[in-house]
Amino acid sequence: MTEERTAKKPVENVNSLERGLAVIRAFDAEHHAMTLSDMARRVDLPRATTRRLLHTLVNLGYVSTNGRTFALTARTLELGYSYLSGSTLRQISLPHLEQLTGQVHESSSVSVLDGPDIVYVAKIPTRRIISVVISIGTRLPAYATSMGRVLLAGLDEAEFDAYLESTELAPRTARTITDVSAFRAEIDKVREQGWALVDQELELDLRSIAAPLRDRRGRVIAAINMSTSTRHHDVEDVLHNLLPELLRSSERIDHDLRVSSADGPWAF
Repeated sequence: MTEERTAKKPVENVNSLERGLAVIRAFDAEHHAMTLSDMARRVDLPRATTRRLLHTLVNLGYVSTNGRTFALTARTLELGYSYLSGSTLRQISLPHLEQLTGQVHESSSVSVLDGPDIVYVAKIPTRRIISVVISIGTRLPAYATSMGRVLLAGLDEAEFDAYLESTELAPRTARTITDVSAFRAEIDKVREQGWALVDQELELDLRSIAAPLRDRRGRVIAAINMSTSTRHHDVEDVLHNLLPELLRSSERIDHDLRVSSADGPWAF
């Protein structure tokens, strides 16, 4: 469950805080309530340590317990809201996502890169076309998503090399690119054309297309995408009908980000 730890940690690293956050992040849709033993296995920590962490979170109001199992409380929403309420990116992109989804009748989203994953920060859904429930804060592996490939294409060479060294390109479907050389070539292609198409590599029947979002300095800070079912749009239809609308929306968001005077996270 826990992310792989780097061999060399920052000098100012508070282990108890790191472990406490790992406990909070261990809860998800499939593990909304867990026993002490379940949690200890999920976070790969001794039972005694896990017990102290859970009861500290109970005392702080972030976790509840019935004496046997533990679950998050609504108070944990405060942690994410602090970021969202100060995110100019989310505020600026939402109206454009609403307009885009209204035009093409497909789900649209914005995400950022966080370690090996993309994290959703804004989403306008239509129908559900993926088995995973996508909501704000959902994480997916960057290598298997259209937004992830756009974001990876925005990294410099050293950053991208570091990503590949620390990430296993595990197959999500039979179509997932898992060969490192082939993946490098795909990211080069994305970088050159300015958008990414992922066809059933994250999940069968799911087809998505993404474009980068840039700050006033031209840096890729996020990605916007549209997702559809293979039953509704073939690849040619995606490229001829959905891609132009997506690129227009990304240009509008880029413009609004450039003229924004905010300097907070993801505002630039």
